[in-house]
Amino acid sequence: MKMTTKQVKVQRVSLISSKSFEEVVAAIEAAVSRPHLDEFWQDVVSAKTYAQLEKVINKVIGVSGFMEFMRFDLGEIMRKDRGEEAPRSLRFLIGNPLIMKQMVERVPDAGSYAPVTILIDERADRVHLSYDKMASFLALYGSPEALKVAQDLDSKVEALLTAAAT
Repeated sequence: MKMTTKQVKVQRVSLISSKSFEEVVAAIEAAVSRPHLDEFWQDVVSAKTYAQLEKVINKVIGVSGFMEFMRFDLGEIMRKDRGEEAPRSLRFLIGNPLIMKQMVERVPDAGSYAPVTILIDERADRVHLSYDKMASFLALYGSPEALKVAQDLDSKVEALLTAAAT
């Protein structure tokens, strides 16, 4: 058995929005699809060819090119302790399996970072939107091809966050 450790330097994108928490979340929900995941995975398994798989995925992604895999209501946990005055906080796991495939086939460890996380949370100075750049995760692996895909992904996520925040 061999265990290795790598240090990853992560770049975080953060935006502060003057919109309400509800408006920011609604903007994300309007751009990112929320397919019925049980049906989606059945369709993925049923696809016989990569072309069929592409159709399955392209059918369910939102206008942003992303779908939601899961969300965590972190604020709900805090409200159990602090009551309704606790700030709201949602963590979204979003992505596009076709983009993930392009990275993972070049850098298998990219699967540890996809789908990506978007954090939307209330703070004293307004609503924050945060995202850790995929390119920063993959930079140390030395694959220019995977890095290019990650940079394109980062641009799409940043555009999504900017549109939701403004």
